[in-house]
Amino acid sequence: MTKVVCPGSFDPVTNGHLDIVERSARLFDEVVVAVLVNESKQGLFTIEERLELLSEATKHLPNVSTASFKGLLVDFCTANGVDAIVKGLRAVTDFDYELQMAQMNGSLTEVDTVFIPTSPEYSFLASSLVKEVAKHGGDVSGLIPDFVNTELTKKYELTKDA
Repeated sequence: MTKVVCPGSFDPVTNGHLDIVERSARLFDEVVVAVLVNESKQGLFTIEERLELLSEATKHLPNVSTASFKGLLVDFCTANGVDAIVKGLRAVTDFDYELQMAQMNGSLTEVDTVFIPTSPEYSFLASSLVKEVAKHGGDVSGLIPDFVNTELTKKYELTKDA
């Protein structure tokens, strides 16, 4: 049985993220979508909110679960019996960075990294861009699940009132 992890910040989860998770779920026995807890960075959504949104977005995939982690991803992998890390690649620039990370992770443990190229329709998509467009009232409805769009809209309505 092959267990993999799809790590990220998922702030918020996008259709590009879900493309990689769904394809991973077809390839591997068990997929854990793991939210990195970065204490030096303040996200728009809390870790708990991100986990809820991810759970909703992946509920149709019986072999997918969600979790969060602090510290090194390889430590999370070792502690949770993860065989490999799955990373989506949008462009060559992603590959350069992710290859370096994969080699570092490989030097620390026996956990391999598998790269899955993003589907072309999501090659430009990043959570940071979604947030920036939404913050200024742009339409991101085709880039994220509807329920995520609802929650994102609520977040920015709250920050306007503050």
